[in-house]
This record gives sequence, structure tokens and C-alpha cells, in this order.
Amino acid sequence: MKITGLRTRRIHIPFDKPIGTSIHRIEGVSGLLVWLDTDEGITGESYLWAIGRHRVPVLEAMVRLLGERAIGKDPRDTTARFDEMWDEINFLGHKGVSLFGMAAIDWACWDILGQSLGASVSRLLGRRRDRVPAYASGGLWASMTIPELEAQAREFVAQGFKAVKMRIGKPDIGEDVERVAAVRSAIGGRVKLMADANQGLSVAHAIRLGRDLEAFDLTWFEEPVQAYDLEGSARVAAEIDTPIASGETEYGRYGFRDMLERKSADILMPDLERVGGVTEWVRVAHMAAAYDVPVSPHLFTEHCLQLCGALSNVPWAEHMPWFAPIFQEKLEMVDGDLLIPDRPGLGFRFDPDAVERYSDE
Repeated sequence: MKITGLRTRRIHIPFDKPIGTSIHRIEGVSGLLVWLDTDEGITGESYLWAIGRHRVPVLEAMVRLLGERAIGKDPRDTTARFDEMWDEINFLGHKGVSLFGMAAIDWACWDILGQSLGASVSRLLGRRRDRVPAYASGGLWASMTIPELEAQAREFVAQGFKAVKMRIGKPDIGEDVERVAAVRSAIGGRVKLMADANQGLSVAHAIRLGRDLEAFDLTWFEEPVQAYDLEGSARVAAEIDTPIASGETEYGRYGFRDMLERKSADILMPDLERVGGVTEWVRVAHMAAAYDVPVSPHLFTEHCLQLCGALSNVPWAEHMPWFAPIFQEKLEMVDGDLLIPDRPGLGFRFDPDAVERYSDE
């Protein structure tokens, strides 16, 4: 089998109203859909996303640079293709947009491999379960009022979620405490609650806030400080009892090795596009397992389910509905768990009508 071509399509899925975190204002999902074609009629699919449609062309250029160099080669040899790309980006560097480009190609190759064997990627990796606990992540934004937070939190529980995540990071610690208290009261004590500061706090602020939030039994306190401040994150982790979750903005296994060695997080959150694709995501998860550290995937819920199905140290899947409109298949949840499909490849295919509907070209 040989790769014969690469196709891409820019898309934009607008939100009904903008959402806000401590550092972002997001008006919609901008992304790049990727198809890797082969001479045997099998096509691998992957996609990237960015905050702001003006950034998508940069991702597309990187995907094309790497994808076009893979033409004529066998996509089923995933390690060989990954290593070739790793060597290719040496000049540009092994962080940032280089890893985004690698991820799209590697990810599509794994999809092709699974389809060629009639097996899901979780089967290829050694499937261990068919469902994974999920936390609702598509709401409870920092831009919402307390009544809005309470109403949406109750709605998530009514939908069957047994865990929810809210965004925090207000300048005033008391305001964040009030908002967390309101959500905790709305969901009750048996539903898990995570809080994400989206890198919006200083170390001192994060420590003070983290101590005040311990009364609400948070499952984790996510990205309290800037992602590059591993020392600062380690200080926060050492000073509070609530586990620190981080890593969605880290790149490749070497970045995560630094996080593990510095003890900057208790839970790692590799992002499929930033880490470099399926190959590198699995390496990071196995490395974390050697430290007895859990991992939870960031975004890309549909495709990351295959990773959740194969890795032993994944306690939670992030349920983010942003990308659901582009797929033919829909996520299924039972008793708060997402079901892990056993369909060939990554288990979700782009919906041609949705591709046209959300095209941004």
C-alpha cells in the first residue's frame, strides 16, 4: 500500500454566542480536515483546530510540507513515517506548529492501518475496555453568570454526567470561590468537579486560590499557571492537596518527560495535535505509567476514545461536543461513561454534507 495524495479542507463551526476563559474569547471552532489517500482505496482522516481562523493556514502549510513528502510510502508503517517526520522537522524544531503537522499525518496513518486490518485502533494498541468515564467540558465558562453556571451544571447532571468541569481564573479569589461553591451546590457532593484556570494565574494567586478551593473536593485544578512555567506549576502542586492537571499545551515526549521529572502535574493531559499524533500520545502515556501518573486526553473526544480504550492509566475522557457536527457517527454515553467504538480505524468518519456546510474556503 502506498500514499497517493493529501487533501485538506478549512472549516469553521460558529458558536451561538462567544465563550470565555481566563485568557481566551472563542467565537467558534476553526479547523483543518485532513484526508490521506492510498492506492488501495483506503483514506485516513484526521483534523486540527485553532482558536481563530486566521491561524489555520499556518497549520495547513505544515501538514502539506510533511504529507507531500510521505507520498509513495506505506502509511501502515506508522513508526517509520513518524521517525521520518521527526527528522524532517529538526531544522524547524520539535515544538509548536511542527508537531501539529506531524500529528495530522501520523493520526491519519493509524486510521489507515486500522481500516486495512479491519480493526479499531484500540484493538491494534491492545484494547482493555469498551467504555470510559467522561466529564462534561463543553460549558461552565468563565464568561457565564452564577445563575447560568448553576442552570447548566444541573443540566449536565440531568444528561447523565457524573463529572463536570468549570472554568475559573477571575482576578478576585473570592469571586472564584463563590462560583465554585455555586456549582458544587448545584451538582451535589457525589458528582465529580474539575476546575480549569486556563493558565490565567500567578503562582502565588494559584496557591491561595487552590487552598481556598480544597473545601469543594475538586478532582483536579487544571493549568493554574502558564504552561511553560513548569517550576511554578510544581510549586502549586507541592503547596495544595488538590491534584494539578496540565499538559494540553506541551509538545512531544521530551516536554512531558520534563513535566514528570519536575513533578509539575499530578495528571498529564496530552493533546493529540500538540503531542504529535497517536504514536507520540501512546509513548507519553506509557512513560507516565512508569511514574504511576494518570493521563487524560485533551479535546478530540471522538478519536481519543481509541486511546482511552487501550491505555490503563486513563481515568477520564473529556467530553467536548465542539467537533460532533463534522462526523457521521455520534458519541454514545451510558451511565456517565462514553462507549468506545470498535469500528475499523479511529471509528469516526467525516460527514460530507457537514464538510460542505462548515467549509471556510
